[in-house]
Amino acid sequence: MKKLFVDSDITSAETLPSFFYTDEEYFEASKQKIFSRSWQLACDSSQVRVSGQVAPCILLKDFLDEPLIFTRDDNDRVNCLSNVCTHRGNLLVEGNCILHGLRCRYHGRKFTLDGKFVSMPEFEGVKNFPSLKDDLPRVPFDSWGPFMFASLRPVAPLQSFMDDMFQRMSWFDTGSLKADSSRSRDYLVNAHWALYCENYLEGFHIPFVHNSLNEELDYGSYTTELFPFSVLQTGYGKNSAGTFRDIPPESGSKGNISAFYYYIFPNLMFNFYPWGISVNVVSPVRKDLTRVSFISYVLDRSLLEEGAGAELDKVEREDEAIVENVQKGIASGSYVSGRYSPKRETGTHHFHRLICDFMNG
Repeated sequence: MKKLFVDSDITSAETLPSFFYTDEEYFEASKQKIFSRSWQLACDSSQVRVSGQVAPCILLKDFLDEPLIFTRDDNDRVNCLSNVCTHRGNLLVEGNCILHGLRCRYHGRKFTLDGKFVSMPEFEGVKNFPSLKDDLPRVPFDSWGPFMFASLRPVAPLQSFMDDMFQRMSWFDTGSLKADSSRSRDYLVNAHWALYCENYLEGFHIPFVHNSLNEELDYGSYTTELFPFSVLQTGYGKNSAGTFRDIPPESGSKGNISAFYYYIFPNLMFNFYPWGISVNVVSPVRKDLTRVSFISYVLDRSLLEEGAGAELDKVEREDEAIVENVQKGIASGSYVSGRYSPKRETGTHHFHRLICDFMNG
């Protein structure tokens, strides 16, 4: 597999080569090289609010497909564990429930809620048993507001990936967010996952692709800031309608801000609007198919139809159409790579550099 290279000097750099998006080898390699080493949104903290609550989840369904369980044990501590029995690999928990312990329904092996082996029937005489291998493996996890994250082999703590968002948006009332399933949905996009992220990471296309969003945002004031594992794009309104009120001066943000668009490498997007947060999870399915989950958390329902966050479904369908066209283009024999706008595509350039670091490393 060829090493990937994108020059650190954006004025000289060329974009990722087309074979990164079209070659199955790179798609498969990204599971371990990129996604297993980064942080993924796993569940909502409300699912493990009280002792005994157990919440199973699949980390990146249809891609990593890693079965996990979050538990709150008798000591009121949250744990993230493998959901796979250490005897013969059966899944332990199939749905949210309240339990005093974990018991495999295949052969009866028992564990505590923090994953410690308790007992196993018919195992008399087995040598060197039980051992630490019989406990459920623990998985690194962390949280922010209602969001629970997990990583199989993190290259750095969650704080390293999201520290700027945590600090910059500390004034935002995450404690009052309410999940709204009626405004949440999945989209299937016939394109490589990275093409979807690249599109998100630049406002360059807004005047050409999103007519209604362009009416709300002042394109000339649109800004992009880069951090080690994340990108912040700030969208400013053409006037004060549909913008944030009372942003504290110490946050470093001021003006008629319609939206804070936070991207967390490799596939998470936290879109802050006056009405709440729209979380986007970009999940690879195939090298030419991606599931994008829009998960809505609402603070103020009266603001849902105002500003840049008012027509998310329309904007998403516009993005889908353009990204699917790009997928067809990069699959042609005539395209290899392109160049960057130093003014408008710094986020995409940063994203490509991170892909190179993870894939080569």
